[in-house]
Amino acid sequence: MASLLDAPEAAVRVCDALPNILALRQPSVEMALWPREIPPEMAAALDDLPAASLPDGRVLVRLDDLEAALDTLFLDRAATAALRPWLIADIAMLAALFTDLTGSIEIDVRLERITGDACWKFHRDCVEARLLTTYRGPGTEWVSPVDSAAALRDQKAYRGPLNRFPPQAVGVFKGSCAGPGSGIVHRSPPLAGRGETRLLLCLNLPSSASPERWTR
Repeated sequence: MASLLDAPEAAVRVCDALPNILALRQPSVEMALWPREIPPEMAAALDDLPAASLPDGRVLVRLDDLEAALDTLFLDRAATAALRPWLIADIAMLAALFTDLTGSIEIDVRLERITGDACWKFHRDCVEARLLTTYRGPGTEWVSPVDSAAALRDQKAYRGPLNRFPPQAVGVFKGSCAGPGSGIVHRSPPLAGRGETRLLLCLNLPSSASPERWTR
């Protein structure tokens, strides 16, 4: 399994800096991927937390209220005291970029603790755009557009080229609502029976699936 593209193509851009993710605005680009490394002490703190202490929840919020809303998702405040300010600031930074990319004044933020085989099927998201990063555990798996039909057809039997977001990499990609032929085919890495826990951040535009707007 490749961490990055074995053969880069026009539809997928691997970026060397966060602002370059805005390449997703180009009609020919389906995904922009920014490989990054978070501070080692933060990565270690995330890995050392008991799974039950990881934040978990979803909020629909204006960017101005995001940090306060995110703070409510940390229920084990003692265990996350050293980590919480950095993680909230990092999510806020990514959310600001996502709102700049999409032009939305509100953002649907899901910070999800995953222990099983969530979203294990290859699929396209029914959204215009989505941002994903995995703070802990294996990253999202995806296939190049040329392999999309085979992955959707074969599912668990698929044996073609498969890519995975590197640890803590940030990816923004178009979904099926972005237009005909759009949508990166991807899946969550299977976890059942492995004793692993992922902490996944997912940023979306507001939709009928969003929770009620968060207020102070």
